[in-house]
Amino acid sequence: MDGVLCNSEEPSRRAAVDVFSEIGVQVTVQDFVPFMGTGEANFLGGVASIKGIKGFDPEAAKKRFFEIYLDKYAKPDSGIGFPGAFELISQCKSKGLKVAVASSADRIKVDANLAAAALPLSMFDAIVSADAFENLKPAPDIFLAASRILNVPTSECIVIEDALAGVQAAKAAQMRCIAVRTTLSNEILESAGPNIIRDDIGSISLDDILSGGSA
Repeated sequence: MDGVLCNSEEPSRRAAVDVFSEIGVQVTVQDFVPFMGTGEANFLGGVASIKGIKGFDPEAAKKRFFEIYLDKYAKPDSGIGFPGAFELISQCKSKGLKVAVASSADRIKVDANLAAAALPLSMFDAIVSADAFENLKPAPDIFLAASRILNVPTSECIVIEDALAGVQAAKAAQMRCIAVRTTLSNEILESAGPNIIRDDIGSISLDDILSGGSA
C-alpha cells in the first residue's frame, strides 16, 4: 500500500520524525528507510534502537504516530494516491481478477491511506493489515493470509511492492513480485529478486499482471 497505491512513504517518515522530535530526539527521514514496510512498531522501534533510546515504548510511539499522520498527512481525498492506481485496479477487476491490500501497516492507517487516495474499500476483495499478525514483512504471513482469503493459490498471486521487506516477503510466500522504484533504487530492489521492476503502479500494464510479472 505505502509506496505502491499511495505516495505515503515520505509523509510516513516525516510523521515519524515528528514523533521523535516530541521526545527531544533528532532524527532524519533517511533514518527510517531501512525499516520501511516492516510495520509501524518496527519502523519506529528500529530507529529508537539505533539511536540508543532507553525505555522507548514502540506501542505508545505508534499511537502518537497515527495521530500525527492522520491529522497532518492523510486527510480524506488529499490526493496521495499514485496516478494509475485506480485504473489498474479497475482493469484487473474487469478481467475477473481478485485484488487485495496486504500491508504491514495497521488497519487504521490502511483505511486512512485508501480514503486519502480516493480508493474505495469496495474495490478490494480482501484487506489484510498488521493488526492480527505477530510476524510482519519480510515474513510471508500477511501475503499467505491474503492468498487464503482470496482462495487463490500462492503460485497464481502477483505482489506489487516498493519495499525490500515486501519483495522478500513475496518471495518467501512463493509469489511472483513486481517491484516499483518509488522509494528504492533498481540495485537495492534487484537484490531481493523481484520478477520485474517498473517505475510505479502507473507504469504497470494489465499485460504485466496477466503474464505473471514475466520480463
